[in-house]
Amino acid sequence: MLIKFTVKNWMSFRNQNSFSMIATREKQHRARLPFIEKYKTNILPIAAIYGGNASGKTNFFKALVFAKKLIVTGTQPDNSIPVESFLLDVQDKDNPTHFLFELLIDDIIYEYSFVATRKSVVEEKLVKVNSSSETVLYHRLNGNPNFDTSLAKDQFLDFAFKGTRDNQLFLNNSVSQKVETFKPIYNWFKDNLMLIGPDYRLASFEHFFDEENDLYAKMNKILPQLDTGINNLATQEIPFGSFPMSEPLKNRLLEEVKEDTPIQISDQFGTRFIVTRKNGKIIVKKLIAHHLKSDGSTAIFEIQQESDGSRRMIDLLPAFLEISAESSKKVYVIDEIDRSLHSILTRQLLELYFENCSSESRAQLLFTTHDVLLMDQELLRRDEMWVTERDKVGASSLLSFSEFKDVRYDKDIRKSYLQGRLGGIPRILIDATLKNSKNTRSDASKINGE
Repeated sequence: MLIKFTVKNWMSFRNQNSFSMIATREKQHRARLPFIEKYKTNILPIAAIYGGNASGKTNFFKALVFAKKLIVTGTQPDNSIPVESFLLDVQDKDNPTHFLFELLIDDIIYEYSFVATRKSVVEEKLVKVNSSSETVLYHRLNGNPNFDTSLAKDQFLDFAFKGTRDNQLFLNNSVSQKVETFKPIYNWFKDNLMLIGPDYRLASFEHFFDEENDLYAKMNKILPQLDTGINNLATQEIPFGSFPMSEPLKNRLLEEVKEDTPIQISDQFGTRFIVTRKNGKIIVKKLIAHHLKSDGSTAIFEIQQESDGSRRMIDLLPAFLEISAESSKKVYVIDEIDRSLHSILTRQLLELYFENCSSESRAQLLFTTHDVLLMDQELLRRDEMWVTERDKVGASSLLSFSEFKDVRYDKDIRKSYLQGRLGGIPRILIDATLKNSKNTRSDASKINGE
């Protein structure tokens, strides 16, 4: 689970901003909060981030994308680190960028942080947080790993650190060198942190091609209830020779596809394919949708024939089903969750997730949105609602609604937000400009006798 995320000098986040998923003492919806017995702490299962356009919501999402890629994929030897610092101050663009994550992994809290410029990793630190103390497992600083005494005797760890490039995180390199000690932290970013952007069309969809998959059955049970017109999803096998991909890609697939190891591909039109090998033969299947005709027979629709909202639903519904699973530990972060979706439909998805949240659950959902109809204390707690605000110099700040003292549990929080009392709304000046322009034209018309 994500407990805390802190960022500084990243895109519009010039100053240090911290995002916390630790629950406050608020009593609303308390039954759905995961409880960590060891640390006597409640963690929030959800967070919504509001804000005007260009206020920093997507920059928050991009920070997580950057951190995950740097940790999991790493960098090439001669490449710079793709840090994007605050550009509206000449001093900040050369200052390092700071990231800090506080994570719950297998009922143990870890604090992982790094500081980087485009040239190098300046500092990196991993701390194991016990219920009453902390242990610094390693602290990379001034070219030294500074391992905890329990790890200092491991000569291979020292060897792995010496092989870590200046533009590379030690966490990334240690796992590539098959060091098991820090792998749980690496695996959290790799396998648990799931990031879905507004135009992502490559979310995992191979489960749609397995009719015995439980997720496939659940998808087809829920889809007809969401007014998309889709009765069910299905697959259609096509000859490899008719596979609408370039010859170079086909040749690569012939070489790289392994037995019973599916590869998912999506073309520019949004059609989803699965390529696998069975008994040495390449098999290609594409995802299709079934709609019912008036006589009860089935019409086949290509995925690109579906509306944007239906395709968005196909992308998002697996995420909601996955975090709703009893044993799920996934943390999904969705940028612009309301893109192409009706407010009622989005709310229905959230309520579907809440049905499975409890003190024992360990999944989380974070999302950015403009949909103020979701800003409802019957749905979300105050500490589950955040707002991004951009100041006069272009720097973003991140605030929880629980920090506003006049926002009571029984208050119409949506009204206060739209009135600008909580920040995070656009500062529009165009009305006055248009009015002045209209008056000028009117005066000119009078002069010309029109």
